Parts: sequence; C-alpha cells; structure tokens
Amino acid sequence: MEYKFIAIPDCLLSIGTCFVLSAIFISSLYVWNSHHDRDHSSTIKKRFLSVFIVMLISPAFVYFAINKETLEKRTLWHILGLRTDGLLQALLLPLFLTMVLFTGPIYMQRYNGSLKMYADPSYWTTNIRNLIWLRNHIVAPLAEEFTYRSCMLPILLQCFSPMTAVFVCPLFFGAGHFHHVIEKMKKGMKFKHAMMVSCFHCFYTTIFGIYSAYLLLRTGHFASAFIVHAFCNHMGFPEFHELVNYEKKQKILACTVFVVGFVLWCLFLNPLTEPTLFHHDLHL
Repeated sequence: MEYKFIAIPDCLLSIGTCFVLSAIFISSLYVWNSHHDRDHSSTIKKRFLSVFIVMLISPAFVYFAINKETLEKRTLWHILGLRTDGLLQALLLPLFLTMVLFTGPIYMQRYNGSLKMYADPSYWTTNIRNLIWLRNHIVAPLAEEFTYRSCMLPILLQCFSPMTAVFVCPLFFGAGHFHHVIEKMKKGMKFKHAMMVSCFHCFYTTIFGIYSAYLLLRTGHFASAFIVHAFCNHMGFPEFHELVNYEKKQKILACTVFVVGFVLWCLFLNPLTEPTLFHHDLHL
C-alpha cells in the first residue's frame, strides 16, 4: 500500500489527530462516576461500552485525516486492515511467530504443570464468563489495536517512512498507559512507586506496540495485531525471577530455550510476515 506524503502543516495535523484519538480513548475510561476500582464488574461493563463507542467513531478521524488520493485507491476498511483476503494466514502465521518468541515462557508453563490447564474444557467455560478475562483477552486487544494501530498507523504513514511510523505509532500507546498511575494511587500506592511501575509498563507496552505495528504494516490485517495482542496479554511479561527456583540443569535448559526462541523469532520475523503471503502490496 502506497501513501502520498503530505506537507509539514498537514503532518502536524496527522500527529495531532493521533493525539486526540489517544486522549479520547483514555478519557472514555473515566467518564463514568464510579467509586469502584478497575476490576469491579460495574467498572468493566461501563468501560466496555466506552471503548466500543470510541471504536465506532475512530474511523471518522481516519477518513478526515487521510489523504484523499489514498481513499481513491483503497476503501476505508481496507486501509484499516479489515479485509478477508489472506485472513487465515494473518491469524495463524503471526500467532505462530509470537509463540516462537515465547518459547521460554511456554517451556516454564510445561515445567510447572500449568500448560495442562488449556486441555481442560472448564478452563475455557469458566473464563468466557469472567469479565476480567474477557477484558484482558478480547475487549482490550480489540479496542486498543483498532484505535492505536488500525486507525493511527495509516494516518502516520502519510508523513513518516513505514519503519519510522512503526516506531512513532506505539509512543501514543505506551504513553496512554500512564493513566494507571491514578488507579494505583487510589489503591494506596505511593506516587513515586506508582510512577516507577507505570514507566516500566509504558516501556514494555511501547516495545510490544512496535512489534504489533510492524505486523499490521507487513500483513495489512487488523486480525494479526489483535490475535498477537490477545496472546501476549495472556502470557504476560516473562517471569524470569522464577528461574532462580529451578535446579541447575533445568535452569540452564530453560535459559537455552529462551535464547533459542528469541533467535528463531529473529530468523522467522521477515519470512513469516512477507506481505505477499497475506495478499498485501506493501514491501519493506
């Protein structure tokens, strides 16, 4: 997909549009007058409604901010990555690639026995009725990827090179997580500690955002970013501290698996995201 670069004033408009979109997304979480924390069922339901409304209005920002010549070549839905051609590959290949990256954590789950729970039907039937699980694995990845990737990346591609846009886009996503400082302080955490935790959260969400934006850019599919986000939310940040409790041989083996997984991910990253596999015409 080719984007025509626009003048500096219009480029500032693109960045401003992304900033406004991010502000609207975060603000929508706090429009409700509630004394409950983020994990309370009433809070979760209200925030579900908020982010779905934001998802409905976000394409309008893209429509008005995107270069009209681009809209003449592609439909708005195609620009947003909502298309069917290459959909199966877009779901399976990025997920497999990300599982390779998480080979170490998956091995740790096998070692501690938690990997078996996925074969238990009750695990799925219980979680599908759990609002926190639905938020973390379905709604949050759906809303965040659509707003911060599908809507913002096409806008930024107008004034940045593809790889620069991939690095700029996640800055809005990472910075958006600083709102958790408020919630942490409400739970009694001191400001300094809350800021340190949020800075770390901002850092690794920005790193993930770069990866997610790259997948969307290469595959041209929103589905790729969504499925990978859901998987990463499930796995969480690798719990490296657990390795100290392993026996020496198991510790060496686990560390080796981590390294091998990362090396294989680096080797497979470009081949498994080759745009032609997804019937996408953007070549990097």
